[in-house]
Amino acid sequence: MEYQNRIDLSELKQAADAIRNEVSKVLVGQHQMVDQFLVAILTQGHLLIEGVPGVAKTLAAKLVAKTLSLDFSRIQFTPDLMPSDVLGTQIFNQLKSQFEFKQGPIFSNIVLIDEINRAPAKTQSALFEVMEERQITNDRTTYQMDLPFLVFATQNPIEQEGTYRLPEAQLDRFLFKIVVDYPNAEQEFEILQKFHGHKKIADLSQIQAVVSKAQLLAFQAQLADIQIEESLLRYISQIVHQTRNHKSLYLGASPRASIAIMQSSKAMAALSGRDFVIPEDIKEVLNPVLNHRILLSAEKEMEGTRPADVIAQIIHDTEIPR
Repeated sequence: MEYQNRIDLSELKQAADAIRNEVSKVLVGQHQMVDQFLVAILTQGHLLIEGVPGVAKTLAAKLVAKTLSLDFSRIQFTPDLMPSDVLGTQIFNQLKSQFEFKQGPIFSNIVLIDEINRAPAKTQSALFEVMEERQITNDRTTYQMDLPFLVFATQNPIEQEGTYRLPEAQLDRFLFKIVVDYPNAEQEFEILQKFHGHKKIADLSQIQAVVSKAQLLAFQAQLADIQIEESLLRYISQIVHQTRNHKSLYLGASPRASIAIMQSSKAMAALSGRDFVIPEDIKEVLNPVLNHRILLSAEKEMEGTRPADVIAQIIHDTEIPR
């Protein structure tokens, strides 16, 4: 007997498939990354996309943003960028003889921050309030962001000159850190085939907006109706608790990580057409939720241990609810 959902997720699933189809017109492979974008969009979570140059980090963010009928802005972070360049500043209006607030590029629905680790700490800290509370405060006045509000940020893990390590408080505000790897040989061949003879390697004009703002807000609201059993909530809490007491870790995950795991596992279930979470949904999101929130001890870092190795060990050691 086929299980019947209590809520209708068919429109959400069709929208997700439509986004995947549009993105695949330009992007080769990277199906898991696209699904992680979809999870972030559904949960209203911010994304940190890490990878070496040329693996389509920025392109993927632009493609996904173009499939949504939302305002989009892009900010190139540089060492001389000031907070006012991002948030906005007070400008004197001579006609009215008073100062007026001129909004910065952060005032958009989807904000792509390219090379986020190139801006100094002062500019990084300007993002704390807007990423967590969806608002900014300027000259004792609070300005609310238009929802949905999402930050897609990219960074290069290899080049260190002229970069600044992101503060832990800011890293914790990202739902996922997606690590983008090189394509395999077959995907590389497909890329060459697809773009052979094209004047423009990435033609975004062929990408259509397939999800409206109203639809997206409705899909986000549906997540509250996705069921997750108490045993699975305990499973999440046990995993996060282990990160705080693990011998290989100097810093464990915060309660914000627990909420991120719960919300993103609900989104994974919804994208699969289910109105309930299963353990596999949780395991699917653990690495991108935790890999930027935990810090290895100095000894393990010197040994070449990766955060993913510790996360895998914790998953192995934690009993899965039946």
